[in-house]
Amino acid sequence: MTWSVRLEPLGVTSNLQDGQALIDALVDHDLHVLQECGRRGMCATCHVYIQSGMAHLSPKNRREERTLSMVATARPDSRLACQTKVHGSGVVVRVPSGMYVNVMEDIEALVGRRTEQEIVHPLTGEVLVEIGKLITRSIVNQLQETRIQVGEYLKQTREASL
Repeated sequence: MTWSVRLEPLGVTSNLQDGQALIDALVDHDLHVLQECGRRGMCATCHVYIQSGMAHLSPKNRREERTLSMVATARPDSRLACQTKVHGSGVVVRVPSGMYVNVMEDIEALVGRRTEQEIVHPLTGEVLVEIGKLITRSIVNQLQETRIQVGEYLKQTREASL
């Protein structure tokens, strides 16, 4: 059986087989999912929010709950796409902006624009850029530094789990 999954705010739909992981929908649409832990539910780089259809998804397992408990931006509707299996249609996933604005060239293209949503640090939850603020070159540099910090943290986490 095939189920449709909608990815917002991208406005695209992906068809997944029964029991297939949500991460496949993200990867199929060329989103920047790092998959640092090899889809084992340990790095949270595939963290998404479920807008609707939670009943059509597999329940959270212990590892997913433990990983989400360490994510500053996690909410009750948070899931790790690598651990979440689809078992019905009507699932709508809110994809964090970091998955579709990940390449520094994409961020640099935003210089001079105002932010439409808060940009938060993926590990600490600290607000890096408030809604409505102008994106400047210094903000781009700060985001690049944050990206390096997150990469180093994920590397250490991966090494510690081996």
